[in-house]
Amino acid sequence: MNLASPFSLSVVAITALALLGLPIGHSMIAGSILYLWLAGLDMGTSAEQLLNGLYTSYILLAVPMFILAAELMNAGTMTDRLLQFCNAVVGRFRGGLAQVNVLQSIIFAGMSGSAIADAAGTGKMMQKLMTTDGKYPASYAAALTAVTSVIGPIIPPSIPLVIYALISDASIGYLFIAGIVPGLLLALSQMIIVAIDARRKNFPVEKPVPLREFPGITLRAFPALMLPVVLLVGIRGGVMTPTEAAAVAAGYALLISVAIYRSVTPGQLYHALLNSARTTASIGMLIAGALVFNYVVTVENIPQSLSVILQSWDLSPMGFLILVNILLLILGCVLEGTTILLVIVPVLIPTAKALGVDMVHFGVMVVVNIMLGLVTPPYGLLLFIMTRIAEVPLRDLVHEVMPFLYAMIAALMLITFFPSLVLWLPRLLGYQG
Repeated sequence: MNLASPFSLSVVAITALALLGLPIGHSMIAGSILYLWLAGLDMGTSAEQLLNGLYTSYILLAVPMFILAAELMNAGTMTDRLLQFCNAVVGRFRGGLAQVNVLQSIIFAGMSGSAIADAAGTGKMMQKLMTTDGKYPASYAAALTAVTSVIGPIIPPSIPLVIYALISDASIGYLFIAGIVPGLLLALSQMIIVAIDARRKNFPVEKPVPLREFPGITLRAFPALMLPVVLLVGIRGGVMTPTEAAAVAAGYALLISVAIYRSVTPGQLYHALLNSARTTASIGMLIAGALVFNYVVTVENIPQSLSVILQSWDLSPMGFLILVNILLLILGCVLEGTTILLVIVPVLIPTAKALGVDMVHFGVMVVVNIMLGLVTPPYGLLLFIMTRIAEVPLRDLVHEVMPFLYAMIAALMLITFFPSLVLWLPRLLGYQG
């Protein structure tokens, strides 16, 4: 590649601006405009690509709605009720409170679709519960909360899967269904590590919740527990599209928090809306920047060129998937997940299609891999969030995270080598891939 070419200079500009602290979305837009100018193309194309991408992609409407649903759940008592339910189910076992942390993430995953929302929504609460009276080391509690949060974007609804559907044209409905088993597999890998640690480190046994109290606890949590059921049944029954399901999730969360639980004040509602708008704007700028830069990548024929190179290596589909996993695990150490999904993955999709890789399987595998990047040192975003919430040294947190990370990488390998783990449920429900 010519290092003085417009594309090379635009990549250098994007990298330099990002290193200087400019948000990556803004950096990609600026670098793309530089490319258009140097290449002698119409610079107005950047605005055209940005607007067309954002305003013609109906599926993107799901993103702000899922974010709002998560904010509303965090604002009220929904999270408290869910934690009480989880504690009643698994809290009686050795290390039960740690298992509660995993179980609540499975349930919360069916509502928010965001790892950050999961960590922020339950992080402080789980940290306090697990460290009270020295039950668990603060670093272990923080590490567990970080790794359980990666389940959120895999079990539907899932914001990363929505974005993947946008760039790949894969069915968002089948992507959602395909995420269920891999999400549960990750949760199982975490529960196994917790069970081993519970015996090795002699974690305490919590006082069991009396069986007579279980129906009442379940009843109080029932409206919240029904949200993922409503979404999946609605999508599967054809009552709503996945995008409409996002609006239903936000409306349902609002109804439960305001009308049923009566736990959200007007002030809390205002802040939930404000935080949702800020988060949506941040993601929107990142998507906008990626749309413009992906146009530049397409003009340069980079996906096709990469596809030709990889096919010349005579890779098998499985060899390609292994290569993609290694690449994304390395990139996940230094890049933010959404950036990888929007910039790197579109370049890989043509090769995946040429090799006959199923796009639903590929999407779930990619999203699982990217989520592991959130807890991969040195730059895993969830590590920094939990370091701040728990006020523990990053060094100690990383030490506790590593066994969970190894177990989740093993789960990722199972998902990669056995596509039926991902595809059997969608096929059971009519998927023809």
